[in-house]
Amino acid sequence: MKLKILVGTMTSTADYVAQAIQMDCADLVDEIEIQLMDGLDGSVFDEDALYLICTSTYGSGDVPDNARGLYESLDSEPRYLGHVRYGVLALGDRTYMQTFCFGGKKFDERLQNLGAQRIGEVWCHDASAGTMPEEEGTAWCREWLQQALKPADATETV
Repeated sequence: MKLKILVGTMTSTADYVAQAIQMDCADLVDEIEIQLMDGLDGSVFDEDALYLICTSTYGSGDVPDNARGLYESLDSEPRYLGHVRYGVLALGDRTYMQTFCFGGKKFDERLQNLGAQRIGEVWCHDASAGTMPEEEGTAWCREWLQQALKPADATETV
């Protein structure tokens, strides 16, 4: 299985997180591809892959400038994405509580509205906590990938 990490960033932090995931999680999937969202549209989801949206939040809870085209295309050129399985790693700062991690949350909402299947919960990193997003994001991604890569017919027993 291929993991395709789509990166929305203004200051490269989300890109650093994606690179850390690529290095640390290579043993869990066949291939990990990082793609900045610059110039992308909804056709990026045509590939048979597992997707990870790795994005920061900018301004008043907006998606980063480089992610705007992709985000808007999912609304202006809507198409059913029921074949898409994805996760969201959102970067934000809790001191902006009203818009905390909205970049990732907005992508999640738009993808779900198009029928895409989110695996797990949206993971939010708080920059004001003083922790390294690369370390925490990688640890989260390892757990998320284990969940995402379970066979579709696997059932959990409690």
